[in-house]
Amino acid sequence: MGKFINPFTDVGFKKIFGQEVSKDLLIDFLNDLLVGERSIKDITFLDKELLPEYMGDRGVIYDIYCTTEAGEHIIVEMQNRQQTNFKERALFYLSHTITRQGEKGARWEFDLKAVYGVFFMNFRLEDTPHKLRTDIVLSDRDTHEVFSDKLRFIFIELPSFNKEEEECETDFERWIYILKNMETLNRLPFKARKAVFEKLEKIVDIASLSKEERMKYDESIKVYRDNLATISFAKNQGKEEGLKEGIEKGRKEGILSVARNLRSGGMSVEAIVGATGLSVEEIEQLD
Repeated sequence: MGKFINPFTDVGFKKIFGQEVSKDLLIDFLNDLLVGERSIKDITFLDKELLPEYMGDRGVIYDIYCTTEAGEHIIVEMQNRQQTNFKERALFYLSHTITRQGEKGARWEFDLKAVYGVFFMNFRLEDTPHKLRTDIVLSDRDTHEVFSDKLRFIFIELPSFNKEEEECETDFERWIYILKNMETLNRLPFKARKAVFEKLEKIVDIASLSKEERMKYDESIKVYRDNLATISFAKNQGKEEGLKEGIEKGRKEGILSVARNLRSGGMSVEAIVGATGLSVEEIEQLD
């Protein structure tokens, strides 16, 4: 067991970013994420479970759901494995938050507040260029001018970040370095540069957990490692099946090549069947 908690566990992630007493950590991270765009002064955590609007509607559950002092909605998630229709799922979550802003009555004029989705991914996003950060906005396809700033997706692909401590150039990269390497570190770097990292070090120290917190954390570590084992098994199984398939395909192509040579040498179909085990139909298709 390392000195610091694993931020990729449910308990670890919420310990860092989902507590009222340490919400300045989330504010600092979001400001480093959106540096040069805006500065968040305060956030309010909301109930992570939005109740369905009618019977049969699908409830939406987020890891962290908050609003800024300006009323903007921010959804933050940590995902450790690829899911079916992951992009569509993110779109559903943010769209749901947009539509819930609608007010009854004729006086409401679609005064929407911006909705941000920040998705930490401990895997590589399919069908997109692999990079640390992918920002999705609503913009004109030809001019790239922003059509609306009310809906934004920020995907953070952690496996694409490979910088060492001394190579980190921005505070955002320093956050990512710490999160990605936290469980293996004996000290948190960059404390002299940002005081918030000193507070972070105290919060994530396993020794500082209460007995109840430690029990919950140990259980979340078990779930996290079980998931990793399942993913690893699936990958290895796929490789093994792919290898077997490749061997079988190569074997079949070799037999077909032999049959083709025998056929061109004038051997009868019946003789080739006996020599190779191929069917008459397969041999006749060689012509």
